[in-house]
Amino acid sequence: MVLKCVVFGCTNRKDRDKHLQFYRLPAVVVNQGEDCENLSSERRREWLASLGQKFENRNMGNIRICSAHFIGGEKARLYDKGNPNWVPTVNVEHGENVLKQTMAVNRYNRLHNRQKRKAEEKIVIVEEGLALENKENATSTTEFGTQTDLTTSMLKSMENELQALRTENQSLKEQLSKYTNKMSQVDLEGDNEKVNFFTGISSFAILISLYNFIEQHLPPRTSLDKFRMFMLTLMRLRLNLSVQFLAYEFSISPASVSRIITSVINVMYIRTKPFVFWPDRETLKMTMPMQFKQHCGSRCAVIIDCFEVFIERPSNLKARAETWSSYKHHNTAKFLLGITPQGTVSFLSRAWGGRVSDKHITENSGILDNLLPGDLILADRGFNIQESVGSVCAELKFPAFTRGKSQLSAVDVETTRKIANVRIHVERVIGMVRQKYTILGSTLPINLFISKDDQGTTMVDKIAHVCCSLANLSESVVDFN
Repeated sequence: MVLKCVVFGCTNRKDRDKHLQFYRLPAVVVNQGEDCENLSSERRREWLASLGQKFENRNMGNIRICSAHFIGGEKARLYDKGNPNWVPTVNVEHGENVLKQTMAVNRYNRLHNRQKRKAEEKIVIVEEGLALENKENATSTTEFGTQTDLTTSMLKSMENELQALRTENQSLKEQLSKYTNKMSQVDLEGDNEKVNFFTGISSFAILISLYNFIEQHLPPRTSLDKFRMFMLTLMRLRLNLSVQFLAYEFSISPASVSRIITSVINVMYIRTKPFVFWPDRETLKMTMPMQFKQHCGSRCAVIIDCFEVFIERPSNLKARAETWSSYKHHNTAKFLLGITPQGTVSFLSRAWGGRVSDKHITENSGILDNLLPGDLILADRGFNIQESVGSVCAELKFPAFTRGKSQLSAVDVETTRKIANVRIHVERVIGMVRQKYTILGSTLPINLFISKDDQGTTMVDKIAHVCCSLANLSESVVDFN
């Protein structure tokens, strides 16, 4: 679209008059205070009045006034109201506007001359004051001698004041350094208790090793350095702090906080994928805890269970039905989690709707592809997957049912007790993950389930994986003795 000047009688065009600027009609600024809004509204009214036209059926955003209608060819700033270029006055109309233009220029010149005279008068006064002070100092030196004649008490007082100022300066420097280095490597180094509280990681050495592992893949930001971006994300996962609180804590905008968390989670998800892995059979046998050897032998490959996280109620009725959990009486997302006998997370499925059964998740999450013939799986009663596990020549053990029986036999009771003693570790791991990273214990926003990457992985999948990966860096909940 070719830009044309709307002033009556003006034929200037953007494509033809390259040396001219074309200004929009001033907008009303509503987000910078009442004074700014009133001033911008007044300027807009005066521009329209100066143009002397009606724009009832025209888009006001398309109105342009060329720089030829301003004195000197440039409009004034919003707060420079006394400037004659605050409103277009050159060749806008004849008659009254010509008189207004002349009066505005004269008024601006008079104001400029008054300010210049005042500045000159101030310079003269300062110069006279300095001359008088030099004269008095010369007279004082002549009559009373040099500065060595100052009394001892005056010198001591000046020294005390100087020392007090130095002390205050040092204190302010320390406070500024502490604020600037907040949640930095210098601030956290050597303080394992603080590291554990804010990140869930047991020591600073593990924290810095993890940071070095992902540092080069973190995107640079002007608002925060990479380490503080890393700490901000861990604090969000660990303490479930609100975005607004983190914005105040790190002195950045809430939008920047959200972007930083998303980018760091994406990097951590990719880099920590090897932290959740399925160990080979020989490694499992060599490191099998004693209690598993006593109750299950050396064949136990995985202990599985599902855990659910609360989500916001979806507006879509189908999504609302698919995520409703009759067990939790809430809309949830469900994950299948598998741990090794050593207590580490070895498998984590993607998020499913809370309505889906444990059997369906197990058969469609890909965990059965990791099983080898002869492997033993421990599960709860809800996992009715004997046929699926049997199809890969593995074995499933779960507590016995009393359904159809008056009571369990002695053999079933003993077997159930043994299974329960070792299967409880998966619930302890789930509890540890929830306790360490409280974001999984809150009600997650529905937008975390909507956005997906190229592989169809949602943000909640990535958050759960990162939390489980970080939990694997902690001490095992299983006793190896």
